[in-house]
Amino acid sequence: MLSEASIPVKLIREEGKKGKLKERLMAIVAEGKNGRVFLSPTKEMEKCLVLAEPAWKPNTAINHNPRDIRTQLYGLMEYADLFNKRQQTALATLSDLIPEMKMRILHDAIKAGMDDDGIGLADGGVGAQAYAESISTYLSFVIGQVANHSSTICGWNSANTQMRSVFARQALPMTWDYAESNIFSSSSGSFNNLFERLVKGFTALGNGCVGSAEQADASTQSISKLKVISSDPPYYDNIGYADLSDFFYVWMRRALKDSFPSLFSTMAVPKSEELVAAPYRHGSKDIADSFFLEGMSKAINVMAQDGHPAFPVTIYYAFKQSDTREDKTASTGWETFLDAVINAGFCIDGTWPVRTEKEGRAVGIGANALASSVVLVCKRRASSSTTITRRQFQRELREKMPDALEAMIGGNVGVSPIAPVDLAQAAIGPGMAIYSRYESILEADGSNMSVHDALILINRAITEYLNPDSGSFDSDTLFCDDWFSQYGWSAGSFGEADTLARAKGTSVDGVRDAGVIESGAGKVRLLKWSEYPKNWDPKTDDRTPVWEACHQMIRVLNQQGEADAGALLARMPEQGEHIRQLAYHLYTLCERKKWAEEARAYNELIGSWHAIVAASQEAGERGSQSELGFDF
Repeated sequence: MLSEASIPVKLIREEGKKGKLKERLMAIVAEGKNGRVFLSPTKEMEKCLVLAEPAWKPNTAINHNPRDIRTQLYGLMEYADLFNKRQQTALATLSDLIPEMKMRILHDAIKAGMDDDGIGLADGGVGAQAYAESISTYLSFVIGQVANHSSTICGWNSANTQMRSVFARQALPMTWDYAESNIFSSSSGSFNNLFERLVKGFTALGNGCVGSAEQADASTQSISKLKVISSDPPYYDNIGYADLSDFFYVWMRRALKDSFPSLFSTMAVPKSEELVAAPYRHGSKDIADSFFLEGMSKAINVMAQDGHPAFPVTIYYAFKQSDTREDKTASTGWETFLDAVINAGFCIDGTWPVRTEKEGRAVGIGANALASSVVLVCKRRASSSTTITRRQFQRELREKMPDALEAMIGGNVGVSPIAPVDLAQAAIGPGMAIYSRYESILEADGSNMSVHDALILINRAITEYLNPDSGSFDSDTLFCDDWFSQYGWSAGSFGEADTLARAKGTSVDGVRDAGVIESGAGKVRLLKWSEYPKNWDPKTDDRTPVWEACHQMIRVLNQQGEADAGALLARMPEQGEHIRQLAYHLYTLCERKKWAEEARAYNELIGSWHAIVAASQEAGERGSQSELGFDF
C-alpha cells in the first residue's frame, strides 16, 4: 500500500548499499517530423538493457571524497557501478580496439615510408611507432568523452530536450533518472559527434606551431628558468582533480597502458602529492590548509626565482572572493593563496578579471557565479622595501583607492568598465599592491598584519567608496538605499519608514511624490524597476532622485534596449556618474544578500554602460562626455 509519507534519505541510502536500487526504462526519445518525440518502451526494449554482458569492467574503487563524490552514499562503490551493462560493453569494446588500431596505424605508417625506429612516445620517439601511439592517444580522448556522455549519472535537460554529460560541473553527483545516448547515432553523445568535435579542435589549432609539454613537480622544476611565466594553479579545495580524473583514467589505462607503462602503472590516479586542501585526505582542515600553503609557497618561490626579470609573472585564479569580516572570512582559499604569493617575495601589482567561464554552465545558472578568472600580475618585491604601521597603510588606502576604483568602474578609451560581478576581485589589486610592496605592516601590538586583516581594510575601503553616504547623493536616494537593504522589494511599516526618512532629511510623502515608493494602509514599499511609468521624462520631473534615474535606466534598457537607454541618459547627463556608482553599490549589496535576480539587473546596466554612453552622444541631446562625468 502506498502512503503519502516521504521516504527518508537515510533509508534510501541503506537500501542502496544493500544493492536494492534498480533501474527501469521510462521512455525512448526519437526524432520526429516536428521535433523530438517521447515513446513508451516496449518489453523488447527493456530486455535490451540487460542483455549485454561486458567482457571487462572497471572494478577500481571510487575514492572517498565526501564533498565532490556522492554516489558512494547510495552503494555505487566502483566505477563499474556508474555505467549500465550496455555502456560497459560499449566502452570496454572501444578501449580494447585502441591497441588493435595502433598496430594498424603502425603498419600503414611504415608502408607509407615513415622511419621504423621502434621508439615510442614515452621514450622521445619521432618515427612510425611514436606516430601510431600519438593517433591512438587521440582516439582514447574520444573514448573518454563517450564515457562522459554514456553513464548512469548523465542527467536529462528537459528544457533543451537533450542529455547532460557527467561533468556538467566538477563532481560525481547522484542522479535518480538518467539519459543514455545511442553511441551509433548522429546526435549529441554519439561516437561520431564526439569524434567530429575532436577533429574540429585539432583543425582549429593548425600545424604551424611546435610546442612541448613536460610533467614535473612545480616546487622543484627548472623548466621555468628565465621564461615568461603564466600559471593556472590549483584552487585550494575547489576541485578534486585527481579524484575526479579516475572516471577517465580507468578507461584510458585499459587503452594505453602498453604504450605508456610508467604513466599507467597504478590502478588509479596518484593522489598523495596533489596540491589541494582536502581535509578528508589529510585528516583535518588545519593540516590540509598547512599542506596547501606550504606546497603553494614552494611552487611560487620557484616562479619568483626563475622567472624572467624583465616580465611580470601572471597567475590565474578563479576562486570567488567572499566578504571578509572582522570575525571570520568565507574565502580561506583566496587568503591562503595570497599568503603564498606574498611570502614568495612577490609584490602584487594588479588583479584583473579575464572572461574565461562559459555562460549558462550548470554551476552558474541562477547564481552569482564568478564570470571570470582573476589574473594576478606579480613582480619581485624591491630589496629596499621598508616597514610601515597600520595607520600609514590605512592612510595610503584612503589616498589611492578612490582613484584606482574610479579607473576600474569608469573604464577607459576602448575598454569597458569592470562589471560589478568582478569588481570585488579586481579591486583587491590596488589594495594588495600597497600591502605587498612593504616588507611588513606593523599592528599596534608590534605583530605583522596578516593578509586576512589587510583584506578587511581593503574591502572596507571599497565599501566606503561605493556607499551612497560617502558621496553627494540626495536624501531620497539615501532613504531608498537603507530601506532596500532592510526590506528589498517587500513592504515595511510606515512608522519605521517615517523614522528613517527623517534621519535622512526627507519625508515619506516626499519620497512617494518622487515616484519611487508605494505608501498606504500603514505600509511602505519600494517600486520595482518594472513598475516605473513608461512615459517618464527627467526634464519635466521636478523631483528626480538618483534612485529613480537608475531604475528608470534599468527599465528602458530591459524593455527598449541600449539605444533608448542612451537617449534617456542624454536627457539627464548630470546624473550619469551617480547612476553608475549607485548601480555598483546596489549590485554589491544584492550579492552580499544573495539576491541573484536583483543583482543581475544592476550588473547588466553596468555591462551595457559604454554602449549607452555612445548612444547618448548619438541622440544629440545636451552634454558632452565630460559633462556626463566620464573620463575616457
